[in-house]
Amino acid sequence: MPLHLLKLCVGAESISDLEGWIAERMAQRRRAGEPEEQLHTTRMVPKRVEEIVAGGSLYWVIKGQVSARQRLTAIRPFTDKDGIGRCHLVMEPVLVPVEPRPFRPFQGWRYLQDKDAPRDIDGRSGDLGVMPEEMRRELAQLGLL
Repeated sequence: MPLHLLKLCVGAESISDLEGWIAERMAQRRRAGEPEEQLHTTRMVPKRVEEIVAGGSLYWVIKGQVSARQRLTAIRPFTDKDGIGRCHLVMEPVLVPVEPRPFRPFQGWRYLQDKDAPRDIDGRSGDLGVMPEEMRRELAQLGLL
């Protein structure tokens, strides 16, 4: 059973905001001749790497709600130019919307068990899949989703 990470997406107002950032970064990497993978840098290295890269995702908290996920493909520890240990979380550059769930602010990242992860919003999600993100967010805040 995969293990997931949960992280705040600071500065993003919506899933489409984050998608725009990802598209911009992928275009920069293409122009630079770099591999098209999305990297997110963290200070700490997860201790349960094998469980995470065995099918885990990074779940993004946007504006106080778990809103989307990206599949994690690798976790690469490294030392930056100042000699500080850091970590690249390597993700597929594709966002998958999930059923919104409120989550309080926190620092860093948190582990998320597969059994506790919100479900993807897909064709089987009925009206939720075609509902605008803002409406999903409001309904979740009201406790109606």
